[in-house]
Amino acid sequence: MSGAVTKSAHDFDPLDEALRPPINETEEDRVIRQAQEAEARRVSQAIDDSIRAEKQAQKKKGIVRLLLLGQSESGKSTTLRHFQKLYTPTAFHEERILWRSVIQLNIVRSVRTILDALSDIRLPTLDSGGEDSDDSGTNLPQELEMLQMRLTPLRHIEALLIAKLIPPSEDEVASVIGSSAISAYHSHRSRSSERSWRAQEVFVRPGATWKGALAKSTRTRPVSLGNTGMQTRDEAQEVIHSCSYDIMALWNDRLVREVLRRRKIRLEESSGFFLNDLDRVTALNYTPNDDDVLRARLKTVGVSEYRCEMEAVAGRESGTEWRIVDVGGSRSQRATWVPFFDDVDAIIFLAPISSFDQVLAEDRSVNRLEDSVLLWKAVCSNKLLANVDLVLFLNKCDILDAKLTSGIRLSKYVRSYGDRPNDMETASKYFRSKFSAIHREYSPLPRKFYGFCTTVTDTTTTAGILASVRDMVVRRHLKQSRLL
Repeated sequence: MSGAVTKSAHDFDPLDEALRPPINETEEDRVIRQAQEAEARRVSQAIDDSIRAEKQAQKKKGIVRLLLLGQSESGKSTTLRHFQKLYTPTAFHEERILWRSVIQLNIVRSVRTILDALSDIRLPTLDSGGEDSDDSGTNLPQELEMLQMRLTPLRHIEALLIAKLIPPSEDEVASVIGSSAISAYHSHRSRSSERSWRAQEVFVRPGATWKGALAKSTRTRPVSLGNTGMQTRDEAQEVIHSCSYDIMALWNDRLVREVLRRRKIRLEESSGFFLNDLDRVTALNYTPNDDDVLRARLKTVGVSEYRCEMEAVAGRESGTEWRIVDVGGSRSQRATWVPFFDDVDAIIFLAPISSFDQVLAEDRSVNRLEDSVLLWKAVCSNKLLANVDLVLFLNKCDILDAKLTSGIRLSKYVRSYGDRPNDMETASKYFRSKFSAIHREYSPLPRKFYGFCTTVTDTTTTAGILASVRDMVVRRHLKQSRLL
């Protein structure tokens, strides 16, 4: 055979073929093509230079990027609200009234959860000692059936509040609950349709859109409240106020508590729980306080970026601008995390350690604590984050303390805990050491471990922790930018 080299199919490069000059290219065409390629390279280089210049300008200005990571319901949105409360208090206070509708929805949803639990089963007798079954037990007592009937107006209020948060004209409606579920809710046509409604959680897109829609849709009227003067109240607050006694009776009923216990429904451990504050939050002149806003539950999907100007640090004349990004924590949204790893200064990772006996809502075969551990390993080992400060919040310590105090054994769910004392101090030290070991073992480069046991709904302690995190992140950012 001759010395010619033949190319196999594996050697074929479609990109090389596409960029190859035309076979019959004339000299004139070649000059034009080369000029166009040179112009394209110039534009590309200009874009790259512009991006680099913008990043450098941001560093000089003192822009700090903070990313909030963690599974769904780990406390990311609450942490973001804490930053807003601490560093833009005027705007935070002005928006408190808008959160009243969210808190109203939280209350109504809690009631619906209880009523659903009662309607889906036959109530067991308290002395049976066994689990619920369809062919044993007793029907609901007449008092509870009457409560169910008197609480029926809350159905309308739930629909009203959802319409306020998510206007029918928006695309989110279809993605939240589906048009068929909405129709089923309004008409109450079938039991199966109502269940399809119950299974969905209301969520909004991040940003100011839902707040603007809520402000426009809320219709209030002035009323006289005696010595308190003129106040405003809305239809939802009026109905919830009129149902407040029945809601209290439902929540405090002994049989209801037993059903919730047997079905492992723990409303008091969830965000957006206000059934222990009904006297206050159902008052006609109720206005949410700071703690109420922090405790309110409103699920967001997508990415939310919040910007605020911090106070001056280390003698600088101007404050540091922070850009805090909250990304979705459900499994389907975690693919969106990686693009935000570029050029981030610090990450706050929230791991709800109270969830050691719970499973993921999107995959009931996965333990929530185990999922947090796997996420933490992935974040620590990611090479894009090798030089990024990682701050760990072992969150929901108040709920963990309540569980351990009630007698729930941590070692039953976490075998490696062994025969250690079943108390909060020992458990928190155990979790901190485990997460610290993962941080040390999986980090591509050595870096300091910052770990805190937190209850982000606790205003006082969280404010101090966030202040420490702020100082640490800002000083490291300024040092890297050669401004300190």
